[in-house]
Amino acid sequence: MVSLKDLNQALTGPELRSIARLDTPPRIQGFLDGLAYSIDSTYRCPLRVLRERTGHCFDGALLAAAMLSRLSHPPLILELLPNDRDDDHLLAVFKRDGHWGALANSNFAGLRFREPIYRNLRELVMSYFEQFYNTAAEKTLRGYTRPLNLNTFDKHLWMTQDKPLELIARRLDRTGRASLLSESMIKNLSPLDRRSRQAGLLGANRAGLYRPTRRTRPGRSENI
Repeated sequence: MVSLKDLNQALTGPELRSIARLDTPPRIQGFLDGLAYSIDSTYRCPLRVLRERTGHCFDGALLAAAMLSRLSHPPLILELLPNDRDDDHLLAVFKRDGHWGALANSNFAGLRFREPIYRNLRELVMSYFEQFYNTAAEKTLRGYTRPLNLNTFDKHLWMTQDKPLELIARRLDRTGRASLLSESMIKNLSPLDRRSRQAGLLGANRAGLYRPTRRTRPGRSENI
């Protein structure tokens, strides 16, 4: 694992001792929850996130994948795909005892950690459905990508270099996708209730929220 070895060599003694405490998925998630949520479009490698203590969902997923690899999990990321009125979202996914769980950094309280209790990836992804909404209170999750193993990018040193992160983003764009909803399901979705919307935005950086500017026509297909 070239990239993990490179990360360990780049870290200082105190930094190595700090990440040594991230020895379970919940502790990795606790670190992600302490990050300042970034509102820019800059991609940060895991080394930068560790040092700058800031990042958006892409940065957080890569950091989580890097930390999971230290625990002998493959560094897998998966993209949650919305309709055209919302942002996508990245997860670092892992398996324990044959069941899937996830880690994530998000501006929304409900789009972060999932316990490894889901029998397959569709079950895991659907656990995010009710919490995946935009500022117009529309439920926007429509699909997801197959997991991408970041070991593929080890030769580019993705854990310590920003340059290969654009390659990862482009690969995600070409990764196989699965749809979640039929056209009939989409047409009949109800808006999120006010209390759930407020709860999901607890602690959010409002400047980083996606704000849709146009409304989709009723009945329009939004499948991935």
